[in-house]
Amino acid sequence: MPAHRSLAWGGLTLLLLGLAVVAGCNGDDEPDPDPTGTAEPSPTGTAPAMTDIALVMSDVARSDVDPAGVASAGELTNAFALDLYAALSEGNDDNLVFSPYSAAVALAMTREGARGQTATEMDAVLHADLAGGDLAAVFNALEQSLAAIPGEYPQGEDTVELELATANQLFGQSGFGFDEAFLGRLAAEYGAGMRLVDYENEPEPARQLINEWVGEQTRDRIPELIPQGVIDELTRLVLTNAIYLKAPWLLPFEEAATSDDAFTRLDGSEVTAPFMRQQASFGYAAGDGYSLVELPYVGGQLSMLVLVPDEGRFAEVEAGLDAAGVAALRDSLVGGEVVLALPRFEFRTQSGLKPVLADLGMPTAFTGDADFSGITSEAELLIQDVLHEAFISVDEEGTEAAAATAVVVGLTSAPAEPVELTVDRPFLFLIQERETGATLFMGRVMDPTAE
Repeated sequence: MPAHRSLAWGGLTLLLLGLAVVAGCNGDDEPDPDPTGTAEPSPTGTAPAMTDIALVMSDVARSDVDPAGVASAGELTNAFALDLYAALSEGNDDNLVFSPYSAAVALAMTREGARGQTATEMDAVLHADLAGGDLAAVFNALEQSLAAIPGEYPQGEDTVELELATANQLFGQSGFGFDEAFLGRLAAEYGAGMRLVDYENEPEPARQLINEWVGEQTRDRIPELIPQGVIDELTRLVLTNAIYLKAPWLLPFEEAATSDDAFTRLDGSEVTAPFMRQQASFGYAAGDGYSLVELPYVGGQLSMLVLVPDEGRFAEVEAGLDAAGVAALRDSLVGGEVVLALPRFEFRTQSGLKPVLADLGMPTAFTGDADFSGITSEAELLIQDVLHEAFISVDEEGTEAAAATAVVVGLTSAPAEPVELTVDRPFLFLIQERETGATLFMGRVMDPTAE
């Protein structure tokens, strides 16, 4: 669908559908009875209805928000975001979009069951030191902070609605001996309950059920998070995280002002793209080798930062960006009149994160030496693969984006005069929660016409 028609309802949809962790056993284990309940088998090859699946909730109450967790959320998520960005962008000149928030939350939930060297390495990759060692407190605080954002907001003479919802869900093997402390911790810090399924006898219906849940949480933007062949009879657990955001720009672009213009790619070649245009008061900054503009969404609690390197300096600016630099960029913004021309764009990125995460510092989780004994004492688990897919579409009315990740675990500032900023060359973008600076979505546009 063309980008300018994808948001006819006049808003923004951001889906950061998160990490699914598929856990299995490392031998011919016989599952112990699960005192929490049993899911009834479904006809072979048919996914049971969501309402027919037993939902098990720990009686542990959701933890209160730790103010220190809120303060740490931006620094931690941005550090993880920049690590992933550097790894995913290396060695190619392609468009890129991914969800650091979603990946971090799902990995943090998985980390709750890790022990020994596996836990140490996952802590390093997730920058747990910035959370004082308590990742769960940070993500519990950030999730509950996000929960306060949705509502109705004024936009000119109209009132528009901003929707934002997050969800965590576990899908576990019926009768398998999950550690009660692990389940209680996920309930308290992540609000995650467990639906009981039968991977051993009906892995395909279980896969369909998980994808159905994903579809419901994302309004069918990601209809098949987990492809065929990923879940099998050795699977024991799938953890899922989803975030859904739908909001219009605070200052929407007039479609009548959009016109085609040239966008110059890194190799010097040009493509023709539709450029959205407006003059308005935005946060703006210019530094050595770059320009920066902030586009807020209604309510003012979320925004997109557009970082535009000067001609010939994209690689330099990209390589020099780190978590401290992202915070400094936001601090440098000053309000003022900006004459802005920004191309519409729409594309998706599919990434295999297993080698990326191993290279970032958590290789043990993918080997037979992995220790996830905090999930269960019944079997030895390892992460078999980590899959990620993301989508983004930006037009005059807002932004639509979606992302999904699966971790498969098996057995074993502005001047007084208007500034003109024409984004006619490759640029980076970050969608952030403004109070904490936490990055929910990040990427780069190398060619706005590439899908």
